[in-house]
Order: sequence, then structure tokens, then C-alpha cells
Amino acid sequence: TGPFMFESYTPQNSVVLAANPDYYRGAPKLGGVEIRYMPDASSRELGLQSGDLDAAAGVTEAQWVDRINAEGTLTADVFGVGEVAFFNYNITKAPFDNPKVREALNYAISRDEHLALYGEPVAENVFSVVPAAFMPGGLTQEEAEAAGVAYDYDVEKAKALLEEAGVSGLTIDLITSEMPAYRGNYEVLQAELADVGITVNLNVVDHATMHEQIRKDVNPITLYVAFRPNADVYLTQFFFSESAVVEGASPVTNFSHYGAIDDLILEARAETDAEKQDELWKQANTQILKDAVAMPLHYQNQVYARRPQVDYGHDLVSSLALYPQITELTTITE
Repeated sequence: TGPFMFESYTPQNSVVLAANPDYYRGAPKLGGVEIRYMPDASSRELGLQSGDLDAAAGVTEAQWVDRINAEGTLTADVFGVGEVAFFNYNITKAPFDNPKVREALNYAISRDEHLALYGEPVAENVFSVVPAAFMPGGLTQEEAEAAGVAYDYDVEKAKALLEEAGVSGLTIDLITSEMPAYRGNYEVLQAELADVGITVNLNVVDHATMHEQIRKDVNPITLYVAFRPNADVYLTQFFFSESAVVEGASPVTNFSHYGAIDDLILEARAETDAEKQDELWKQANTQILKDAVAMPLHYQNQVYARRPQVDYGHDLVSSLALYPQITELTTITE
């Protein structure tokens, strides 16, 4: 039913789609699309420069975007929706069962240091796990500050809270993916916690292994980078008791084992008035931060590069596809 239809598949190499001449909006201007699997960013860039590729996933760094656009032979596009990065604290494991310890961690973390891994506008700080920039129910910086849950970077406050909690000489072992979005944020966390007397040992594994292990409750602090279609899905998957990893009735990605907003989630889901529902989602996000079971960092936008001959046929706007959609209007001129 779409503008292109399946033609062939080469495992771990490529998918070839042919134009659908009977597409209801009209036959595509392209004869087909070949999608190649190329995990190496340098290889993708070389493919674009040589003309072997027409468009490709870029590097989620402002410096890379600026360089590509300054060179003038390619165009780098930055667009939403942004995938939110946030730390989750397992409240069933000591000393993270102590709210003062979790608050201390939040004050020890500098959003700006994590943001510097990518730079603006490739990434932007967020102040709730539901991103206010993309959907109702999230908290803006002003709203988080008004509620007293913005957790502005404050090393001395973090140290004081740890002292109040009676925690010293803490060592934490964490697994991280080798992917930059994960490893980079964990390495920044490692340095931040060292400043408040906490030692973090990182074990770098492949991405699939990390996902397997964190679902076995290995990490007391779990970074996750994700986008979900609405506040309900975000909060249900990450902060509803039934979604707790390992022992939840329907385990998903509740790494904190948090369940204090179950009733709010159910109430908001059943609310038919949009404004009232929005307010309930905001209450849920605020409670998550008051209980300090998570620390929202930033959202990472999508970055793609293309040759100047490529015209997608539409403006790139936020889309759950998370990539430039190739439509019947897409053209490539030579």
C-alpha cells in the first residue's frame, strides 16, 4: 500500500524496494530504493562523498554537522523527534533505596556536561523523562524549577546528602554498551561521581549484551536512550510497577522498580479531557523527580546527511519514523 514494495533482501547487507506503480498518490518518481546496513559512520560518509550513497545516517555531534555543512559537498539535516537519555536508579538495591542517595546522584550530575558530548542543536537538555518539546505531559525547565525538581548541578549539595545518608567509599559496577550514546554518558557519569567520592567501574560490552544484561537487573544505575509515542507509553514502560524488569507482571523497562505513580498513570489514561490529562501526566513526571528515581539528561535529535542532488519532496519535521521518509515525491537529480 506504500510508494515502494519489497523486491529482495540480502541478510546483514541490504534491502531493495521497487517503486509501486499503483500507489494511490501516484507512481513514485524514483524507480526504487536500496537500503544498506553500514554500521561504520566513516564508511557511510565516504559512500556519500563518492556518490555510492545518496543519503545516510550521520553522526550525532554538532561538530560533525557543522563540518559537513561547511565543506559544502553534502548537506547534514538535524530533525526530531529526539530520543531521551536518562538514568534510572534501582530503588530495591542499597544504598539506592535511600532517597537522599538518589537525590545526591542527581545533584552530582551536570546536564551540560552530558550535553557537551553532542552539542546543540543536535541535542537539548530535558527536565523530565517525557520530553516537553515533543509531547504533552512533559515538564519544561521553568516547570521543573517551579516544582523544585530541576536538580541543578551542585557538587557540595550532593556531598552533603551522601554524608546525611551515611554513605562513603561507595563503589558501583556498571555495564555499558560500546555505542557512543551509552558509553559516553556513562564515562561522564563516572567522572561526575568521582567528584563526590563514588567510584564507578565500567564494563564495556556489545550493545545486544548490554540490553540483555540490564533486563536481568545487573545495573543499579541504568542509562536508557529512547523515544516513545506519548506520555502514557513512556511512563507505563519505565515507571509502572507491572513493567519492572525481572519480577514485574509484564516486564518491560522499569529498571528502577518504581510503582508510586501507578494510580496516576491509570487515572490519566482514563481521562478524556486533554487539558486534565496533560496535568495528570505532569503530576506523574513531577513525582518521579521528587522521589529521585531517575535523572533526565537530554534528547538526541536525528542526524542524516545527503548529496545535494537529493530532494526528499517534503520538509523534514518530527516523525516517529526517526529517519527521512522516502516518498513518491522524492527525487534525485544528476
